Amino acid sequence: MVGEILQTLEQYAQAYCAKDLDGLMALFDDGDDITVIGTGSDELCAGPQAIRDLFARNFEEASAERFEWHWTKTTVRDTAAVVATTLTIHLDLDGEKLSVPLRWTVVLRRSGDRWLWLHRHASSAAGNQEEGAAYPTK
Repeated sequence: MVGEILQTLEQYAQAYCAKDLDGLMALFDDGDDITVIGTGSDELCAGPQAIRDLFARNFEEASAERFEWHWTKTTVRDTAAVVATTLTIHLDLDGEKLSVPLRWTVVLRRSGDRWLWLHRHASSAAGNQEEGAAYPTK
């Protein structure tokens, strides 16, 4: 079961690198209450159209070359699951290679034989927070 859930992350990565909007959206539940929070201050999206628009904007700005997964913890309860993971997205931004470290949380629900995304939250670790400190101090 965990393997099926983690496979959806691989499918996301493949679709994202291919700039395949339909492939990305196929991973999400078809309800109007799906959400995505990105790292940008304006990236608070609710509903399929807002999420599709966010992905389209991302694709205009850069091309993802690959996703590199790191630490991952998956929790499953009946027909619900949460994946907490860290990753690095390797991008090409107008010929400049970037490696962007991220933290993700994905919330999924089981529908028949598929796991569908209800929510994805991405964040960057606070660069002004010292290791071992509870809050950013600089």
